[in-house]
Amino acid sequence: MPVALLALAIGAFGIGTTEFVMMGVLPQAAGDFHIDIPTAGYFISAYALGVVIGAPLLTAVAVRLPRKTMLLAMMGLFTLGNGLFALSPNQGFGIAFRFLAGLPHGAFFGAGAVVASSLVKPGDRAKAVSMMFMGLTLANVVGVPLGTLLGQQVGWRATFGVVAVIGLFAAAAIAKLVPHQGRPAEASLRGELDAFRRPQVWLALAIVTFGLGGVFACMSYIAPMLTDVAGYSPADVTLLLSLAGVGMTVGNYLGGRLADRALMPSLYAAMLSLAVVLGIFTLTAQSKVGAAITIFFVGVAGFMIGPMMQTRIMQKAGGTPSLVSAAVQSAFNIANSIGAYLGGLVIAGGLGLVAPNWVGATLAVLGLSIAAVSGSLDRRDARAAEQRELALAS
Repeated sequence: MPVALLALAIGAFGIGTTEFVMMGVLPQAAGDFHIDIPTAGYFISAYALGVVIGAPLLTAVAVRLPRKTMLLAMMGLFTLGNGLFALSPNQGFGIAFRFLAGLPHGAFFGAGAVVASSLVKPGDRAKAVSMMFMGLTLANVVGVPLGTLLGQQVGWRATFGVVAVIGLFAAAAIAKLVPHQGRPAEASLRGELDAFRRPQVWLALAIVTFGLGGVFACMSYIAPMLTDVAGYSPADVTLLLSLAGVGMTVGNYLGGRLADRALMPSLYAAMLSLAVVLGIFTLTAQSKVGAAITIFFVGVAGFMIGPMMQTRIMQKAGGTPSLVSAAVQSAFNIANSIGAYLGGLVIAGGLGLVAPNWVGATLAVLGLSIAAVSGSLDRRDARAAEQRELALAS
């Protein structure tokens, strides 16, 4: 694999850390700003909103920029947002700076996925994309636990100061290691938007939204599930989240390799596995050992889907992949919102803390169903192409 993928992975590591570490240091930030925990939750929402808005907007604005320049600009904005958040004088500025830090998230991954796939031969493209996303999954294994620990011992501002330094380091690595890409020859905003006229692009985004919504329905409420149902202490939750992060890393690795071999069959298998594992979690959540094992496999099954869908949507976008590739990150964060909302809804309805797992399994089945429709369209198009070839040959 090209060494340039390491630079992209470092950027993904910083982005993954800042997205998820906020959950770990939320009590410290709330105390510093003299607000309650639910109000401090706006820092999480502001980042997610920045991702959803920034992914298509910044990609559209910079569609004619060379992709290396785009990556450097996005990492510069990421560094600025996190550095300013670490210096926030009050809650209002903090929310604004978290929104700013979230804006480049999707655009970075969108451009990074296109660059990663361009650095290798066609049969290794999903593997290359998964190597970039390895930084995101490793953030859950290393960055989030260490960032949480730093925030608890030194202060949440130190955590985001370190994240800003990671951003600077990633920008330097991209400048040094990523080869010059040149200006995209055929890129135009109209061409990028035309990709959204293809039904398969929308089906791919729907698979991400609903399929990965299943993961977030479970993971949004994993802490009370582990403490109040499985019987773990709050101190154990960080280690168990790291275990889930290891599962995510394994799943991301497997997903990239399986996608290069047989994309759609692998996607079907991953979606089905996710639905089954989430269903099983409703039973194993009652046991410490069972919960620990299952949370690992939730990470594996859920994050196998990421590189598959990033590859799938770039295929279906044709020669204009940047905007739809960035839109995957918007879909990912919409999945986060949908999963968390529906999971909270069933808990509030009195169905218990394990009920979000049933919601997650249902969403995964819905994602599998959409994938099946997408696959059937592939087969229909392939048959039509064969018939045209036979007609021309005769």
